[in-house]
Amino acid sequence: MNTMRRIHPGLSRAARRQGGFSLIEIVVVIVLIGGVVAFAANQIGDNAQRSNWNLAKAQVQALAAKVETYELDNGSPPARLEDLVKDPGNAPGWNGPYARESELKDPWKNEFSYRAPGEHGPFDLSSLGRDGKPGGEKWARDINSWD
Repeated sequence: MNTMRRIHPGLSRAARRQGGFSLIEIVVVIVLIGGVVAFAANQIGDNAQRSNWNLAKAQVQALAAKVETYELDNGSPPARLEDLVKDPGNAPGWNGPYARESELKDPWKNEFSYRAPGEHGPFDLSSLGRDGKPGGEKWARDINSWD
């Protein structure tokens, strides 16, 4: 008599052969799970970059409003963004601080690009995006106060 028959007398011959998963089946399942995890991680990373870009856009708008408030108080925009934080000494109507030091950097910890007078108005204010360089695409593109 067959030894398998004695160990599992109620199982058919086909059931005894189908005892578990083959190595190929296990590898296929692991590859599929890895693909799903990689896709999910990519989506989460892209959402984080989009959130940072939208935050930078809001920061540029808010900081531009603070520059305009300084301009209303003093007759011209500040020479440097740091003049929003500390009295530069040559601003007769300085009524600040208009901003905190932490507001002078974008979500990627890069300083905002600022020029007064600007090419697009009394001042130009920009975040250079995730890469910190002019231009860029998608979430690395520039965010400008004049757009």
